[in-house]
Amino acid sequence: MKILNIVYLAIFLIACNAPEARESDGQNNDVTISEGKTKEIVSHHLEAFKNNDLEEIMKDYTEESVFIAPDATYTGLEQIRTSYENVFKAFPKDSMTFTLEKTVVAQDVGYILWKAKTPAVTVSYGTDTFIIRDGKIIRQTFAGVFE
Repeated sequence: MKILNIVYLAIFLIACNAPEARESDGQNNDVTISEGKTKEIVSHHLEAFKNNDLEEIMKDYTEESVFIAPDATYTGLEQIRTSYENVFKAFPKDSMTFTLEKTVVAQDVGYILWKAKTPAVTVSYGTDTFIIRDGKIIRQTFAGVFE
């Protein structure tokens, strides 16, 4: 029984001291990647989208952010803002049904699979991938099947 307790203690200590995922910041320094922060940003982004809250959604981006969609690539705050102004016209919060099918977070990557229906458009399959750094979306891709 003592040996089993020692094994459990050893496993617990190893798990508690396991290194977190790390990346280089480009200056030969390691930076911890926080899955918790990635989840927080993806959740904030989804709530802002569902509420058509442009100011909140823009808090998730920086001037260096890039948003790649089938129709165009949007770079920087001004272009991304204009993109969402147009998206919110097609996805008004008061007449949109939005269903989140799947969310996956792996270190600094967030992935969502969703569908939505509005009076103007139906998206039977929508997917976004987010790369999060320092609490901001630095890269995002979107693809969807529109009906």
